Amino acid sequence: MTLTRPVAVRAMRMGDIEAVHEIERASFSEPWPAHALRQELTGNRLARYLVAEREGEVVGYAGLWLMVDDGHITTFGVHPDHRRHGVGLRLLVAVAELAMEVGAARLTLEVRPSNAPARRLYERFGFIEAGRRPRYYSDDGEDALIMTTPELRGPTWQALLGVERARLGSRLDAGEAGTP
Repeated sequence: MTLTRPVAVRAMRMGDIEAVHEIERASFSEPWPAHALRQELTGNRLARYLVAEREGEVVGYAGLWLMVDDGHITTFGVHPDHRRHGVGLRLLVAVAELAMEVGAARLTLEVRPSNAPARRLYERFGFIEAGRRPRYYSDDGEDALIMTTPELRGPTWQALLGVERARLGSRLDAGEAGTP
């Protein structure tokens, strides 16, 4: 078992764009262009973006749009070298907390059906399949699964979030890596 260094989550800054774009290119066949990330940070009042840092290095990121009372996760990525070490879990907890802070009632996202690791992480957080967007991904025509959570402030989801917060805290306190 490898040791995990602490992961801190904070608001994304303009200086993070290059590192985030590098993770995008390493993670997705159709990465967001850097200029789109800049526009999100400077011109989209509905957008909130977070980065996960380990020892000052950006190792993951997530984007959230508040659309009426829906927190929509627009993008989510962890550098391949840092996957399966709690970064995605830490980011998802932070996104959920941010969504509740800005008044979201639930979280939604799109994910490729073929992205089993991401789907497992989302399902662990109570996301369920709510529909499909046919031929959503232009690179290969793959559908997108639309996934959503139950009511964020409801007892079921709050209990689930509490378990994940405790599990994450105990793993990081112990310095152990594991499956997010």
